[in-house]
Amino acid sequence: MSTQVNPFILLDGTAKEAIQFYEQALGAKVLFQQTFGDAPEGTLPADAKARIAHSVLSIDEAVFFVSDSIPGDSLVTGNHVGICLSTSDASTSQQFYEALQQGGKVEMPLQEIYFSPAYGVVTDKFGVTFQIFTKRPR
Repeated sequence: MSTQVNPFILLDGTAKEAIQFYEQALGAKVLFQQTFGDAPEGTLPADAKARIAHSVLSIDEAVFFVSDSIPGDSLVTGNHVGICLSTSDASTSQQFYEALQQGGKVEMPLQEIYFSPAYGVVTDKFGVTFQIFTKRPR
């Protein structure tokens, strides 16, 4: 048996924009994407059809999901999802940190800290909190 744990980012109508942002900011690749309109006819509201029902993205070997809620469903945005991006070098961490803070908010500046040569926390413009962690060289 094999089990995989994947972060799942649920947004309120901005998933398509978030996916494009993660492609640029993190070099994410879209492995799969489907809108609610792609599903067989159902009882969904018309304004739900263009929303992302499910998407699968990858960054190197890591896989995560991004989706929209159905209009009218209650959704609390903010730090309901946290993602830790672990890199092997500070320059990659710096690149991610700078890209993710565009339109977002710095929670903790990227800096050397006792457990990492470059660690910082950013909440992006979609309300998703990213910890950027650089591994110490061995």
